[in-house]
Amino acid sequence: MPTVNVYLNFNGNCEEAFNFYKTAFGSDFAYLGRFKDMPAQEGVPPLSPEQGELIMHVSLPISNETTLMGSDTGGEWANSFKQGNNFSISINADSKENAEQLFASLSAEGQTTMPLGDTFWGDYFGMFTDKFGINWMISYNQNQQTP
Repeated sequence: MPTVNVYLNFNGNCEEAFNFYKTAFGSDFAYLGRFKDMPAQEGVPPLSPEQGELIMHVSLPISNETTLMGSDTGGEWANSFKQGNNFSISINADSKENAEQLFASLSAEGQTTMPLGDTFWGDYFGMFTDKFGINWMISYNQNQQTP
């Protein structure tokens, strides 16, 4: 069965917010990666040292079933950042086929932000905004453990 989590986006203060959440929930980060950790991409200019320190992805387990995730908004997405609308629903699918079915169904009549595809971090991943304006992330990792 797929799991559903909340993914929060921040405008440069993701690390501060997640350190606050970490204290509140009494948990430790399962992962914290910075933009400087991303492999270089052809045609994409190098990041400034300040941009490199921003959070690319952080995950904070809240329970066996729930993980709070987040990142700083940057690059081409920074202009669309709006506090109060800075979250996505993240689904971890059971299989690649399940990810494709969920992506196709939920994104119908919506706008794809990132088509489903293999990523450098090992997930099969995509993002879209549905026809109601809700942001979604669909992910499948064949190595993930299900609770």
